[in-house]
Amino acid sequence: MTGFPPDAHGQVTLANWRNPPFNRWAFHHVRELIPSAEIANEPARVRELPRQSIGLPVGDLAATETDGLVVLHRGRIVYEAYGPGVDPEAPHILMSVTKSMLGLLAGILEGRGMLDAERPLTELVPELAATAYRAATIRHLLDMRAGVAFAEDYLATSGPIIEYRRATGWSPLEPGAEPSDLRRFVQGLRDADGPHGGRFHYISPNSDLLGWVLERATGRRYADLLSEFLWRPIGAERSAYITLDRLGAARAAGGMCVTTRDLARVGQLIAEGGGGIVPAAWIEDVLSGGDPAAWNAGSFVEYFPGLPMHYRSKWYVIRGRDPLLFGVGIHGQNLFIDRNSGIVIAKLSSQPLPLDAGRIARTLSMVDAIRRQLAG
Repeated sequence: MTGFPPDAHGQVTLANWRNPPFNRWAFHHVRELIPSAEIANEPARVRELPRQSIGLPVGDLAATETDGLVVLHRGRIVYEAYGPGVDPEAPHILMSVTKSMLGLLAGILEGRGMLDAERPLTELVPELAATAYRAATIRHLLDMRAGVAFAEDYLATSGPIIEYRRATGWSPLEPGAEPSDLRRFVQGLRDADGPHGGRFHYISPNSDLLGWVLERATGRRYADLLSEFLWRPIGAERSAYITLDRLGAARAAGGMCVTTRDLARVGQLIAEGGGGIVPAAWIEDVLSGGDPAAWNAGSFVEYFPGLPMHYRSKWYVIRGRDPLLFGVGIHGQNLFIDRNSGIVIAKLSSQPLPLDAGRIARTLSMVDAIRRQLAG
């Protein structure tokens, strides 16, 4: 995207923005492509992060197309780096780490008595009565255990996931096609593929639906809820934003854009047991309340082979004496928290493939090396 206008072959558009090499620019310029809503910070309330830079075994960051990396140890920035052309102050898309922010917001609202995770969805969104969600609860959405038929195939060139992207405003419509929207798309998911509460079944529309549920429960717009209950309280340095469909529904599944340092601030909140913002009991439940059997029966095991894991409230957990809690987004977005050692690792990237087992393994290896050094 250089020149005025850019050369036609180098222009980033709604049709190519998630593909390499265009994603290198697009992932930190998303609001120039898709409508968005601001998630305001509070400039007078910024949480300062002291610095104590040290050498860490981060390896070759270019090998995982790292756009931003911030490592905190006990609340201090001990490492920070950015890729070529990346402005540290520019919000970068989180992809599905957005879901992890949604999970924290749900915990905050439940702690304030504004949400009940065991409540049936149709009590808040009666429009779901004729869908596959009709007997599901909020907890089923939180844990990705709703028995709804949907294939989350990021490389598909046709089918429901393409319709879904168009409904979110993330892909252009075909000529002559009727515009859709997120809420209408969710109401069109009518086929079940198993019982609610069964296996871990990763369906991004579940999270967009949960965003709608939170709006219904509170009577507030999703971006405003995130600002009031999470972004301002954590002392974010910059406002974030989230993409919207044509009718203003937030892409709660993947459209949040934040700076790497502010993502690390979220991790620090969790490292501190919720910091009085997220209920400590919610964090503890994320760490211990998931079902390993449901995870093992799901489709993501292949990306984390041999690891004892579960998924709870939009977060992944590697279980054990020193558990690792983390968020994952396609194309290499991550937030890792080792509470026992006070370590937070925020990593934003623009990897070519949505899910790449080799790059996931390389990233986990880096995280393990950092944990060993800082915990030693």
